[in-house]
Amino acid sequence: MPVYIVAELTIQDRATYTIYEAGFAEIFQRYRGEVLAVDEQPTVLEGEWKHTRTVLLRFPDKAEADRWYRSPEYQALAQHRLRSSRANVALLQGFDGVLPGSE
Repeated sequence: MPVYIVAELTIQDRATYTIYEAGFAEIFQRYRGEVLAVDEQPTVLEGEWKHTRTVLLRFPDKAEADRWYRSPEYQALAQHRLRSSRANVALLQGFDGVLPGSE
């Protein structure tokens, strides 16, 4: 079942974050990930959205997402993101057509 990663980022150092962006696609694609959305000005329907970037990623399964996130090459690259931004990152299970609690 697919999984999704949602990241809400507040970028504080755009120059350092650019280093992260430049190396991201090459590593990410090795793990069969898909970038579904990247938005710096999402339309807020409720509440407040104080982040400078929101990202939605999809992987074919949790194992592949974990392999990507924990890979030495991604962890080395992620140091640029960690130095240049603050983030909330969550992994969400894909939807199998049955709403939780409705079985």
